[in-house]
Amino acid sequence: MSLYQATASAPVNIACIKYWGKRDTKLILPTNSSLSVTLDQDHLRSTTTSRADPSFSEDKLWLNGKLDEIKPGGRLWTCISEMKRMRKEVEDQKPNEPKLSAMHVHICSHNNFPTAAGLASSASGFAALVSSLAALYKLPASPSTLSLIARQGSGSACRSLFGGFVAWEMGSSPDGSDSLAVEVAPRDHWPEIHALICVVSDDKKGTSSTSGMQRTVETSALLQHRIKHVVPERMRAISAAIKEKNFDAFARITMQDSNQFHAVALDTDPPIFYMNDVSRAIIALVTEYNRVSVEAGGKLKAAYTYDAGPNAVIYTPQENVKEIVDMVVKYFPQAQPFKDPFGLFKGAGVQGGVVEGFNTAVAKQFEVGAVKTLIHTRVGDGPRVLGEEEALLGANGLPKTVA
Repeated sequence: MSLYQATASAPVNIACIKYWGKRDTKLILPTNSSLSVTLDQDHLRSTTTSRADPSFSEDKLWLNGKLDEIKPGGRLWTCISEMKRMRKEVEDQKPNEPKLSAMHVHICSHNNFPTAAGLASSASGFAALVSSLAALYKLPASPSTLSLIARQGSGSACRSLFGGFVAWEMGSSPDGSDSLAVEVAPRDHWPEIHALICVVSDDKKGTSSTSGMQRTVETSALLQHRIKHVVPERMRAISAAIKEKNFDAFARITMQDSNQFHAVALDTDPPIFYMNDVSRAIIALVTEYNRVSVEAGGKLKAAYTYDAGPNAVIYTPQENVKEIVDMVVKYFPQAQPFKDPFGLFKGAGVQGGVVEGFNTAVAKQFEVGAVKTLIHTRVGDGPRVLGEEEALLGANGLPKTVA
């Protein structure tokens, strides 16, 4: 008997122009366009195995070892149903294809990083779900087409269908048919861009993105100004900066947009606070690091950005990574030695220090654990279809026990 199964992995993406607010909550249509950098899935990824079998009595999904409920009409249900509909179209055109669309599926998904901690786990998760089902169903669909379905699971998931630098175009059609992801530039256009993620908290956040953004849409006057006047120009400017590999412009726009997103959260009634004292100290460090460079006649060397949580993502060209890690470790001592996945430290190790001319009084030194861990990654590729040896389901169609 044939085994109908496929495994795919998908990356995390971190937005430079933030998506915040829906004009349609069911279809997940955003109030503004957004743009992100896809991160290297060798470091941060969701892996998903999907199997169709006539013996399965219902659709089931396990996330990180726990059975997750697939509620009728819910996001998981919507994505799975849409993928089955696309498979049915293939079967109608090719009558000899096995009728996988009529079979129930078992899906097993695993993240190699904390879930719901502000690291965009739903983005990589739904992108991996859609990618594994697309491979299982052998769908002749483009990443942009698949992004239409991933978007209905988690808005930012549509951007994880591409590698490199990705725009989610908000679209204007009420049915969402033009609200999709497009590639601005592939990873090999600007591979020098690295990211240092400062995991400030790996706890589940107090205000979820879904409820937070709806409150903002309903109560923030600043959001309306952002939607109409600010984001369209920033989308144009940052796309141009990426195409020109102009890091100075990229960094300036990225930090401005992060600041405005958190200002919009603060303008919500009642206000939403995603950042904490550690988050703000990291902003002060990056700002001072950039000041030293600019006053010496140089350009911006680093850009901070924060999603709906306290974790900092610092974008920088590869040549500056060592200085930035040394600076962060000086103020936020680490319990574990820094992992140098790209060998940039060449055996020198992390010294913990700042560049010449740096005003060390811009932030206080924190205790060990204030930044729980540092993840060093870089711009990465889009979803990958993996081999059977990486499947998460066992021969019985149930999750393999993780050793």
